Amino acid sequence: MQPKNLNRRDLFKLGAVVAVGGSAGLTTPALARAPDYPTRPIRIVIPFGTGGYNDRLARTFQPFLRQELGQPLSISNLPGAGTLLGNSHFMQQADDGYTIMCTSATPYIPASIVRHRAPYKVEDFFMLNLPSRDATLAATSRGSRLENWGQVIEQLRANPRSLSLGMQPGSADGANMVLALEAEGIDIRQVRIVTYDGGGPARTAAAGGHVDVGFVGAAGFLPLRPQIRPLLVFASDPVSGFEETETVAQYATRRGVTIPFMAGSQRGWVVHTSFTKKHPERYKFLLGALERATKNPESVRTLEAQRLGRVWHGPEESNRAYLATSEMIKRYARLFRPA
Repeated sequence: MQPKNLNRRDLFKLGAVVAVGGSAGLTTPALARAPDYPTRPIRIVIPFGTGGYNDRLARTFQPFLRQELGQPLSISNLPGAGTLLGNSHFMQQADDGYTIMCTSATPYIPASIVRHRAPYKVEDFFMLNLPSRDATLAATSRGSRLENWGQVIEQLRANPRSLSLGMQPGSADGANMVLALEAEGIDIRQVRIVTYDGGGPARTAAAGGHVDVGFVGAAGFLPLRPQIRPLLVFASDPVSGFEETETVAQYATRRGVTIPFMAGSQRGWVVHTSFTKKHPERYKFLLGALERATKNPESVRTLEAQRLGRVWHGPEESNRAYLATSEMIKRYARLFRPA
């Protein structure tokens, strides 16, 4: 069944953020609750299946946020069509603060728009906090003969079919792979590309040598670090866990080429943009509760132990990153549309 058409919500202008210190484990006074919020359980929509990054983030973080909100939190996994189903369902819910979303906002929200003509706009979603910022990593198996990214380019120039490249279609990682090869004058149509249904299988294939080079989010490669050889990370600055890996910005400067690239998955907490405008007091309370739960030392330790995002960036920085990456996806929409 097709989702019903949704009204476009105007992007709420970013205002002053209520800074709330302390944590759930301390006896500091909480931010005053809005007179009518929350008075009933809050629902978290995850437009992915169980067991993935966003599902683990939501379930691990749930107890700390529940303690701050003073209400139970339920979780609904609604996977399908590259988050189109979950996003559409979320936008059809009342924008009253009782339904929030935990998702990989980029690339999935803008990508679902360019791929499926989704009944919503990028600006309909407002980022409370995106604690997880990933970057594409090009990696090969530890036993591979490839030592660096330059060797990959040289070999593909000599024979585009000499290497197999693994990636997930419609992902920022796959788009970065194409942009990097095109910048070097390599005809992507001649390259042997192996596609996978998710980042996990693509990483496993790269670590096991089933493909010569895999292009997947760096964070997911951390547990496989002893089994892989990082070749290039698609970022301007060094990435945690791969500080010694050359960035695409460093490589481009050294080689004298221009390589456009986009951020990998930016994951975290989302509300309706209209909610921030219609219910400003509820928005302030929810934002304060989320910040306190994120900064709770026990929450930080728990998330860190599971290698889940734990940084408080806040709405201004999170929305800036979300909109900038969305613009990149719009610019390179051809890389996200079905072949």
